[in-house]
Amino acid sequence: METTSNSTDSFDRIQDGDNIYIIFDPKRKWLVTVKSGKQFHSHKGFFNYDDIIGKKFGTIVLTNKSTKLAILRPIPIDYLRQISHSSQIIYEKDAGAILLYGGIFPGAKVIETGTGSGALTAIIANFVKPHGQVYTYENRENAYLTASKNIALLGLNEYVSLKNKDALEGYDESDVDSVVLDLGDPCLLIEQAYIALKPSGVMSIFVPTYNQVERVYHELLKYPFIEIKAIELIEREIQLKDNAIRPKTWMMVGHTGFLIFARKLQTDKESVKHSQKEEIGENESS
Repeated sequence: METTSNSTDSFDRIQDGDNIYIIFDPKRKWLVTVKSGKQFHSHKGFFNYDDIIGKKFGTIVLTNKSTKLAILRPIPIDYLRQISHSSQIIYEKDAGAILLYGGIFPGAKVIETGTGSGALTAIIANFVKPHGQVYTYENRENAYLTASKNIALLGLNEYVSLKNKDALEGYDESDVDSVVLDLGDPCLLIEQAYIALKPSGVMSIFVPTYNQVERVYHELLKYPFIEIKAIELIEREIQLKDNAIRPKTWMMVGHTGFLIFARKLQTDKESVKHSQKEEIGENESS
């Protein structure tokens, strides 16, 4: 019989009340909560949760129909693919870039505008915990309610301050490390975001069209920002099959949006705009 010897070992083992990710095949997966005395049921049969409590994550369990199911500890992407959506969620490829370019780290204070279903909120919260905080603004009540349920499901309430408020009315926070804007017209909030950021803080903006990129860029030039950068990420999945490894025919995530990043300087506006224009001229002539 397996026994737990320390807290790390206990963390690696399935406990009553844990969330688990059950996988049968690439298309059939379930995110459920372990409940002692209860059973997991699917078209592939059932098993007793008591049969897996105390076992290590990564174990294989047999249902009453002798079907093998893998039991994994959920990672953030598993939750995001299972949570309910009131709007289009941001793709993981874009979320990863926001974490890296957006200056988000454990302990960071982050303002997000445009909570949506809470997908990006959850990703950021997982990176700022245990001492950081995400302050997220959503003016649509239905989206706010959906996000509230999703954040609670993920167990992230402690690290997220959800606000059913129009950010145009003003941010409640200041001196934050990062501001993320994902809304129809981010230009309306750039000045407000600049004020809320601490010097050297990072602004991350997600927009779907080229003309929005241009408008955002010209708006950013009005303020002391440096390292203004715009990128687009394309994701292509590879087919893993013996003697036929190649890109999948129908599994490419093309254009989802453009990401714009800018870092705040606390200096004279005109000198910053001048230096930015010089850099642009150098790039065009090279």
